[in-house]
Amino acid sequence: MTSEKPRLVVATRNAHKTAEIREMVGDRFEVLDATAFPGLSEVEETGTTFLENATLKAVAVSQGVGGLVLSDDSGLEVDALDGRPGVWSSSFGGEEGNHAKNNERLIREMAGIAERSARFRCVMVLARDGEVVADFSGAVEGRILDRAQGEGGFGYDPLFAPDGHDSSFAELGSEVKNSMSHRGRALQEVMAWMEAQG
Repeated sequence: MTSEKPRLVVATRNAHKTAEIREMVGDRFEVLDATAFPGLSEVEETGTTFLENATLKAVAVSQGVGGLVLSDDSGLEVDALDGRPGVWSSSFGGEEGNHAKNNERLIREMAGIAERSARFRCVMVLARDGEVVADFSGAVEGRILDRAQGEGGFGYDPLFAPDGHDSSFAELGSEVKNSMSHRGRALQEVMAWMEAQG
């Protein structure tokens, strides 16, 4: 007798993010996202921290969807830019979700700067029935490259080389990226927590 896989709803409409999480979770859960629930309203990310935004999304979506809802808010923190773009990573170039413009602005702002240390940070929140159940975080240290390298990944991946690598996340491929990424590390914590709950 087979039991149905538990369902995990990801509070996003970002197909790249859903695919990454689905790949990392494997076959332990049926992973759906907000696009599977056409009646859900868009959640405005008005927080000033990754935790605030992840909480807003998880709570709002879990009020309209049964079971566990996972949200994440993540972004790139560049030390020479005082932690920017941070929570505004997806709109850094002036247009929400325009990766090319975001990368162009980052290259422009980092021109001539020798200090290139940076990190991707991710905060994940689990919620059920409008209540936060737990939160988790992950980060990966690295540096900003002078120019985009590679065709894979999304967002700032072509400009970010993780510590210990000369290649960008866009060149390393999803398997390597997921094994060390900020999202992968946060999700490992989520999975360990969920397994501990039985």
